[in-house]
Amino acid sequence: MKMKKICALSAAVFMAFSAASCGSKDESSSKKDDSFEATENVEVAPTDKVDAIPEGAETSLIYLGVADLNPTRGNPEKSTELTLFEDKGGKIEYQRTSYFERFDDLAAALLANKDIPDMTNYEWLSFPAHVVANMHQPIDPIVNFDDPLWADVKDDAEQYSLAGNHYVAPLRYEASAMMCYNHEIIENEGLDDPYELYLQGEWNWDNWAEIMREYCENGDGEEIYGVNGFFKEHITQQTGKTLVNYDSETGTFESNLDDPDIEAAQSLLYDLNKENIILNGWIGSAREAFNQGCLFYAMGDWAYSGSNAPKDSDDWAVVPMPQYTKNPQKITTSDMKAFMWTRGSTKNEAMKCWLECCRVTYTDPDYQQTNKDKFMENNPTWTEEMYGVKTDVVSPDYFMIYDYSYGISNALGDPKAFDGNNSLTDTLYILSSQPDADGNQQTWASVREAYSATVNSEIKTINTEIQKIVNGEK
Repeated sequence: MKMKKICALSAAVFMAFSAASCGSKDESSSKKDDSFEATENVEVAPTDKVDAIPEGAETSLIYLGVADLNPTRGNPEKSTELTLFEDKGGKIEYQRTSYFERFDDLAAALLANKDIPDMTNYEWLSFPAHVVANMHQPIDPIVNFDDPLWADVKDDAEQYSLAGNHYVAPLRYEASAMMCYNHEIIENEGLDDPYELYLQGEWNWDNWAEIMREYCENGDGEEIYGVNGFFKEHITQQTGKTLVNYDSETGTFESNLDDPDIEAAQSLLYDLNKENIILNGWIGSAREAFNQGCLFYAMGDWAYSGSNAPKDSDDWAVVPMPQYTKNPQKITTSDMKAFMWTRGSTKNEAMKCWLECCRVTYTDPDYQQTNKDKFMENNPTWTEEMYGVKTDVVSPDYFMIYDYSYGISNALGDPKAFDGNNSLTDTLYILSSQPDADGNQQTWASVREAYSATVNSEIKTINTEIQKIVNGEK
């Protein structure tokens, strides 16, 4: 059954756009090198579903980002959407930034009215914080959500609207993280296979925890763990709940920290950490995690594809996040791919063409096959089962969930505003399942008590600013 997607924001969003935030190569520190040939091993057929940029219109879009949308020496594969855009007369000019400076660089360009990009990635602070700060402009002049190309994301787009204006055109979704594991270890240890449980509809918290406990108990004193990676937010969101709720009809936000299902998720994570099943700390790829004795590694597929992919001799598998046992609804914490149209850009025709090329690429069955062919060409050790999970978790069978908490304000969503590594929202999700500097582990109740006032204060501020927009005061 196709389920309505709830659109809020996720810390994971930035991973789909700039995997540098999770340890992949940050090309912002490398010098531009054009002495290579783009990889186009899979032919991209032309499309008649997108009009060419009209003669006389500006054709080049300036894109501010951490990683180039054009092919690079480190990533030579030319994307399907870029191929189509160039066929329609377009060009992407790359304006380099870094992960920690990308928001500041955009704000500085707007303030100086100089070197302003036409577009940036949609990220967790894009809505509502950056929209309220007048950094982006509505997309209504270039996107018609009643058009067949956009109709199935119309409801999603409504969630990113203020005072009747839409700011985000959802292009596609990816799982923010999945669970990668070494299937050979599962077999050797005589454990239930998570992939089989997934096929049977029984891949849930209880079975996940039981598999990890049994694995660790079989260690005979070895330093082994059940899981590492980016999963604590996702496990919590498998409840279908997020830390902040949004009422799109009134354009207001409210705290959801007191929700009992969120507390249940945090209690599970608290217990798993107390049992020494969670390996906290950053590990940059699945192989590294497996080498450190982890059974599961939770991360976006960049961490077990490309240069991080399994070798020919490896027997790896992938499953979605385990479902909330109490309410086994299919839920994906999703990275939503979209681009924000920067305030002041006048390249309507080029921006319209680019968004349509992206949308066609991600929705047309022929291009979906092209994208699969490209992926499998570059990841020959991936199995059909692994790719099947990758596509299944963003199918209409899944409820796409995001947490607006990341987009409320810098205080809640920007790591630099908190401790430089995690935002306050990240901290809310992870603090009760890892020890502090003194080795103490807080309960969810104590975490909630410590930060509720801050969350409520930031929500009150953004609600006030949104009301000014609704009233036409700004």
